[in-house]
Amino acid sequence: MQKKYLLSEDEMPRQWYNIQAEMPTRPLPPLNPATKEPLSAEDLYPVFAEELCRQELNYKDAWIDIPPKVLELYKYYRCTPLVRAYALEKALGTPAHIYFKNESVSPMGSHKLNSAIPQAYYCKEEGVTNVTTETGAGQWGASLSYAARMFGLEAAVYQVKISYEQKPYRKSIMQTFGAQVTPSPSMSTRAGKDILTKIPNHQGSLGTAISEAVELARTTPNCKYTLGSVLSHVTLHQTIIGLEAEKQMELAGEYPDIVIACFGGGSNFGGISFPFMRHNFCGDKKTRFIAAEPSSCPKLTRGSFRYDFGDEAGYTPLLPMFTLGHKFRPANIHAGGLRYHGAGVIVSQLLKDGFMEAVDITQLESFDAGILFAQTEGIIPAPESCHAIAATIREAKKCIETGEEKVILFNLSGHGLIDMGSYDKYFSGDLRNYELSDDEIVENLQDSIDVDSLHSDPQDC
Repeated sequence: MQKKYLLSEDEMPRQWYNIQAEMPTRPLPPLNPATKEPLSAEDLYPVFAEELCRQELNYKDAWIDIPPKVLELYKYYRCTPLVRAYALEKALGTPAHIYFKNESVSPMGSHKLNSAIPQAYYCKEEGVTNVTTETGAGQWGASLSYAARMFGLEAAVYQVKISYEQKPYRKSIMQTFGAQVTPSPSMSTRAGKDILTKIPNHQGSLGTAISEAVELARTTPNCKYTLGSVLSHVTLHQTIIGLEAEKQMELAGEYPDIVIACFGGGSNFGGISFPFMRHNFCGDKKTRFIAAEPSSCPKLTRGSFRYDFGDEAGYTPLLPMFTLGHKFRPANIHAGGLRYHGAGVIVSQLLKDGFMEAVDITQLESFDAGILFAQTEGIIPAPESCHAIAATIREAKKCIETGEEKVILFNLSGHGLIDMGSYDKYFSGDLRNYELSDDEIVENLQDSIDVDSLHSDPQDC
């Protein structure tokens, strides 16, 4: 009874999968907010490394070579294990076969390093000396800080204020690798000052932190902005997860009926899902893909498909996405990496076209699931990953009712060993669920733009 499946270094994927080249419907283009015209890669050069800009808008090449230096650094922790969750299956009494891709074994404890390494590499190759970014729970900020140190770059990280307070050791990790860490919103940028002037006790969101990081990149010589989720080039790098999982599922002699991941902006969901989803496009498979988001920030299940900014201040291009509005202030849940108002462009189009599903999970259900997983499989999951586990448990319980031996694969995107303060809150009964009213959702969408009003044709760009 084999528990764990690994690939040798020689078997590791040598390319990332670019789903944009094979989607039945190409995503709508990002727009210049002033002209409402589609952006070109060159329009993004002032903010991102040029190769990342080209990857962002690459609709032609389904496979992108992984640079040798990036592949070399991947080998420090990849391939990550594919694990059969026998003990969880037994505890649930389900006939389902549950597998998880264990991304918690990376040096930073999460999947985020898969994109931090190539982003830092492309910046270094371009001659950049400084990078800046935002982070919620701190997994991305820690990964970018580590990657920046590997390439000799200076890193500045704006961490969402509530997570800065809830997760102090993430800040310590970033500082260990030499990053400057600032709680957001702050008084160090115009965007932060404007937010705090209007709302002095603002606890921050990924939208506020993005605004500050983008402003710093635009006003600092030889500095580029890096991003941990949402944009297409980030998800491209994360497909290393699903490409490995494909080969590992072959070793296990099975193929997933359902693929599940937690959802904030889409990086770990797309990372594990897109390589499998390409087989659905041509009709070879009928796998279901489920994104599990927090019920307090339900952009996929209750948001609207609109053009909206990716940040609170409106510095980013207009993105076609499912959104709750860029000024949405998410509740102070402990899954800090999922507190984002919008979904990535690719995922939004796939959801719109019916190639994937979304479910919302309450904070308490997610922690209930995380505790059960820890007690059975011996790994304490990050609060974000608990949402994927909760959705997996839901599907596994359905198999009890139907008697089906479905194969379920989920992404364990990170461990929770630096999130024990959140678990302390759970055990003391201090955690609660948050629900949004329909009126709150409508109010927050007022500043977004109806897609149909722009008459954009994605095939023209």
